[in-house]
Amino acid sequence: MNEAIVHAVEGFVSTPWVYVALFGIAMLDGFFPVVPSETLVITLGVFAAAQGDPALFWVIVVAALGAFAGDHVSYLIGRRSGARLTARLTEGSRTWRAYEQVGRMLTERGGLVLVAARYIPGGRTAATLTTGATGFPRRLFTRYDAVAVVSWACYSAGLGYVGGAAFEETPLYGVALGLALAFTITLVHEGVRGLRTRAGGQARCLRTPRPGALSGRRPGEQAAHAPRGGQRP
Repeated sequence: MNEAIVHAVEGFVSTPWVYVALFGIAMLDGFFPVVPSETLVITLGVFAAAQGDPALFWVIVVAALGAFAGDHVSYLIGRRSGARLTARLTEGSRTWRAYEQVGRMLTERGGLVLVAARYIPGGRTAATLTTGATGFPRRLFTRYDAVAVVSWACYSAGLGYVGGAAFEETPLYGVALGLALAFTITLVHEGVRGLRTRAGGQARCLRTPRPGALSGRRPGEQAAHAPRGGQRP
């Protein structure tokens, strides 16, 4: 069964149609994330290492171009109807939290959020829609998104290539390894980011002075010793 699957995939990835499929899925994932394009890029990276076909360079180029096109579609959707889309989100849901987080990051870090959000689950579409909905300049969006899609394509194809090189004779194991690496890196990234966010919140709480802290008195103590009737002490 595994050999039949491998042979079927090998027959497909050796044709030019694989690049058409890659471009289409990478673009579709930008505004309609049903099938994660990262899975396909990792898989093609595995076969690029295991059998040299498809070419790793073209996998990266086509994946980046497809993601670039899809992100701009998502940006235009956000520009035209982003407010209505976000208004329909259920408060507290995973998607709502992703949009809230990306919006906060966009306010704090600007266009760099497009690069960072691509490695957050659900962050890619949230980032591009939010960027469009907030009226972020299209020229700056294009510049930052170009960096984001190239880094993402290199990262995903590279993970697959590592898996394919490790299991050259059994590509399916290489695909599993590549996906496991991507999943692990995402978990570590989210864990570190969560710890940093929690530490930052605790630090802000410690820096916030308590009432009366600047005067060295407990709350209400100053009022108790204040002169009455407007008289001088």
